[in-house]
Order: sequence, then C-alpha cells, then structure tokens
Amino acid sequence: MLWPPGEFDVLQFTPLNQVRCALGESPVYDLRRDTLWYCDIVGKTIHAFDLKRTAARQWTFASEVTSLGLARSGRLVVALREVVGLFDPANEVFTEIAAIERDRPETRLNDGKVGPDGAYWVGTMDDVDRPVKQPIGSLYRVSGDGAVETKVDGLCIANGIAFTADGRTLFLSDTRGPWIDRWDCDPRTGALSGRTRIAKLDDAEGRPDGGATDVAGCYWSAGVSAARLNRFAADGTLVASYRLPVAAPTMPCFGGEDLKSLFVTSLRRGRSPELLARYPLTGITIMARSPVAGTPVALFADQ
Repeated sequence: MLWPPGEFDVLQFTPLNQVRCALGESPVYDLRRDTLWYCDIVGKTIHAFDLKRTAARQWTFASEVTSLGLARSGRLVVALREVVGLFDPANEVFTEIAAIERDRPETRLNDGKVGPDGAYWVGTMDDVDRPVKQPIGSLYRVSGDGAVETKVDGLCIANGIAFTADGRTLFLSDTRGPWIDRWDCDPRTGALSGRTRIAKLDDAEGRPDGGATDVAGCYWSAGVSAARLNRFAADGTLVASYRLPVAAPTMPCFGGEDLKSLFVTSLRRGRSPELLARYPLTGITIMARSPVAGTPVALFADQ
C-alpha cells in the first residue's frame, strides 16, 4: 500500500489535556454537554472532558471499561468486561441490562458503538495472552430492553465498529485479522447482508483498531501498529494516511458543533521505552481540525 502524498498527510495534533491512559479507547463527543467521553480499559475508568470549561472528571469501575456510547436519557451505555449497562454520571449509578459471554473467561467485551437502530453494537475478543489470537470473538447487538443478538462470529479482536451517516453501511474490523469489512445494514432493524472485505493490512500500514466515519462516506481507521490514522473510501481505496504523535492510536472520533474536531485515543501499556521516548504523548488523547466533518453519533434507545 502506498501512502498518498499531499496536504492530507499532515494534521496538526495537540494534547486534549494531560490525562494519560494505559489503554485509552472509545472516544464519543456529547453535543448536549459539549463533552468528550472516553475510557481507560485497563484503568477501569470512564473519563469526561468538558471542552468549554476545560474540566476533567473520572469514574472508576470494578472491572475493565471497554467501550461506551450516549443514551437518549442522558445516561451512558457502557460495556464492562462481560456486561452492558447504563451509567448515570449524575448519581453514579450503573444498571446492568445484558450479560455477554459471562461463562467464557477467555474472552471479554471490546469495541462498541450505538447503531442507527438505537441498539448498542459491541464485540468480544480473545483475551488470552498468546502469540496468535484465536477467532473466538463475536459481534452482538444489544437493544434497549436488554435483548442480545449475535450478528457476526469468528472474530479474533472485534473492533472498528462504525456506521455511515444514512445508517445503511456498517464497517467492522478485526485487529488480528487484520482486515476491514463493509456490510449493508438496515438502519431500522439492524439486519446485515452483503459482507465485503475492503482492506487487508499489515503492521507497517497500521493494523485496524477503532474506527469512525465522515459525511463523505469514508472510514477512518486507527492504525494501532503504525502511529497512523488511515482514511479509506467505501471501496477500500486509501484516501489519506495521517502521521500521529502517539505510538499506538486506538480510536478516532469527530466532535464539536461542526463535527470537524478530530479526537484520537491511544495505547501506552506495553510500549517500549524507546517508542515512548519517540512518541511522548502516547496515552494522552490528542485532537486536531479535520478537513471533513464526521458523522453524528446515534443515541441508545434506553427504556
């Protein structure tokens, strides 16, 4: 794969704040609060950063916090290690709504996004420390009443869940595949069809971690192994590849009133001292102005 030349290969990233995560993930912009939410998976923490007041808050949980989204009620839909639930930051109450793979200690929940159907789409991964991850993970759809539906299986590390603005396309990646697939999606029912593999990537190009979409229908993939953020057209054509000041980017998201503020979380744990010296911002969420607006996030249809 050749990196495209020109202006789109450079974005000016700066630190969002000084909060450093061991495994930063799942950034979500909340227009109602002008706040960026994100989590530290191994830190078992949800972080919130009020962009207007530049004020940070955090909440710690008993297990890993793997992903989150916004709910219609103002609460957050949150995936912990083996359950999905609703968290109210006002009273700090977490209410479980669904258990997923609770009887399988070798897996845990991972990436998640609210879909256009108002459900929470969340994947699982092989959580055993071994050189080659096994395809024992799946993608699930969790509705507001707690019903759980298996959508895709045979995944090593389910990741990169993102929907286009019209809700008719789902992108899904497997970090250890490593590949990116595109699906046709019914935005009302969540029915999937027409699976198409649009990219296969290696370490140098950037194994795909978390993802987001823009209003042009392109898919932005965090290249966790390459310190890059890759932007693909829907057919898999690499439109742009941005160099990042963090060693292991984990997920992009768009925010701000115009959805042109670009935020990227990253992984610090396990990076070598040499790599951290080269990328000292690793673990800190970074931000830049995007050349294109992102897709507005959907809200979880909680009861």
